[in-house]
Amino acid sequence: MKTTLSVIKADIGSLAGHHVVHPDTIAAANKVLAEAKRNNIISDYYITFVGDDLQLIMTHERGELDTKVHETAWNAFKEAAKVAKELGLYAAGQDLLSDSFSGNLRGMGPGIAEIEFEERPAEPVVIFMADKTEPGAYNLPLYKIFADPFNTAGLVIDPTMHEGYKFEVLDVREGESIILNTPEESYDLLALIGTPSRYIIRRVYRKADNLQASVVSVERLNLIAGKYVGKDDPVMIIRAQHGLPALGEILEAFTVPYLVPGWMRGSHYGPLMPVPQKDARATRFDGPPRLVGLGFNIKNRRLVGPTDLFDDPAFDEVRRTAQIITDYIRKHGPFMPHRLEPEEMEYTTLPLVIEKLRNRFKKETDMYKTKPSMYSHESSQE
Repeated sequence: MKTTLSVIKADIGSLAGHHVVHPDTIAAANKVLAEAKRNNIISDYYITFVGDDLQLIMTHERGELDTKVHETAWNAFKEAAKVAKELGLYAAGQDLLSDSFSGNLRGMGPGIAEIEFEERPAEPVVIFMADKTEPGAYNLPLYKIFADPFNTAGLVIDPTMHEGYKFEVLDVREGESIILNTPEESYDLLALIGTPSRYIIRRVYRKADNLQASVVSVERLNLIAGKYVGKDDPVMIIRAQHGLPALGEILEAFTVPYLVPGWMRGSHYGPLMPVPQKDARATRFDGPPRLVGLGFNIKNRRLVGPTDLFDDPAFDEVRRTAQIITDYIRKHGPFMPHRLEPEEMEYTTLPLVIEKLRNRFKKETDMYKTKPSMYSHESSQE
């Protein structure tokens, strides 16, 4: 019988602004998941948080997009949001974009990453949870983990990995997906995923046998709601070892605090800083963007663990670098490249400010008339 691992998250309200999940909301969600476990809807679960996002980690045997599992998560979020409202927490129920459950959580606000597999004798998995950024933030590390031999030695020396991997990439604007093979289509893959706001790696498969190795939550809240309601704060599952990247190869991809979009008001670039669970709370400029990594083993659908993977001095220098980058880029204030590009600001509140000024612009008739290019036929005439 196959095992399904479901990681579902939502911002249901937080303490002191977009800062941290309140323990009473975790307790409310725990009651719902404990009841679901007693009723054999789920086999095991673990509840945690990253910043203002409540994270539900569940195992079961029902497959992906199962109605009962998704309804359980929805009820947990609704109960937690109810407590958040009673406590007067900030943005209570923010990510719950619908009033009622309708079969599964797709398009309803919560982020979803689910993977179904046959358990290996030892089944190590890593769950990454980010705050103050969007799903494309995982594009760079996924490429390094599954396609870059300078990061992942197994691509060179492990025969089961040597053929490479297949990447399923979603175009979130057009609602289309494509599968590209590495290493032979690496440049084509990079041409797409280098624009992470549009092209998002959704799944990765081992090319030799089509075994699924990873999945990412790809929900874009602004595209669902048609306006800015908070960042997507994506989650990602990666299976490790036994013909897949080793744990150390997976973590190696996060040793550079690369820039991601999000941060304050979802409108700024900042470094993604890997932190231990105890530091998974937004502070400076509502950030910097944070990443938590939890390691589990799964045995007969039982979650064994977790271990807090970034709670280690090996990542102290990465965090120090992230703070240096933060100091530097914050000095740009409201200017690009700290502030996001115009097309990404479309769903924020900035257009409301621009609209107020629209009638005050005056047409300049001569200044920007089109002139022949220096390479055009007209300019080459004597």
